[in-house]
Amino acid sequence: MRIELPSGTPAEVAAPEGEPRRGLVIMPDIHGLRPLFDDLCARLATEQGWAVAAVEPFPGRELGSLDERMAAMAELDDDRIIGDLTAAADRLQVEPVAVMGFCMGGMYALKASGSGRFDRAVSFYGMIRVPEAWRGPGQGQPLEMLDRSGATPILAIIGEADPWTPTTDVDDLEAAGATVVRYPDAEHGFVHDPERPAHRPGDAADAWKRVTGFLAV
Repeated sequence: MRIELPSGTPAEVAAPEGEPRRGLVIMPDIHGLRPLFDDLCARLATEQGWAVAAVEPFPGRELGSLDERMAAMAELDDDRIIGDLTAAADRLQVEPVAVMGFCMGGMYALKASGSGRFDRAVSFYGMIRVPEAWRGPGQGQPLEMLDRSGATPILAIIGEADPWTPTTDVDDLEAAGATVVRYPDAEHGFVHDPERPAHRPGDAADAWKRVTGFLAV
């Protein structure tokens, strides 16, 4: 079900039958809300019994190509995005609520871990440092925004052949307290979209098993 957050940002919400076990807010990849994430919300609600919301990262923007979306990254504002993720968590009306993201959404899951709103954070191949071309006045560095107290445990799913998550960055994320699971030879985006050439079904199944265990309450 599509809803509108107080900011006007669209979000997709799915609820399980009966009382939800937990809440989960998802930040999609750079291509934003689309049937892939509608289906993911519905699947996680049905299979896991979670109340789930996925938030559009580029509300009000008519962006087409990947190049256009890449160019728009430097214009994003952390306060707005984390505000939308928080509003989506409140909309679910269940506690606790975790945050999860994919690709650039994984970067925002890392950033949101330090907000104090989420009990756990999952980053699928999220950028650990903001790529130079994406840096703008509203973009903080994920490593500086993490919850380092340990109150919000972080699980990072990483492909070892992913140029967006260099080994030194992954090591720094792990040193900051995150639990990191590395998949040898896996490239960027190897889990969430079966249509991608980089998709690895066996690794994807293993990653989801780890994530559902991490989010079990």
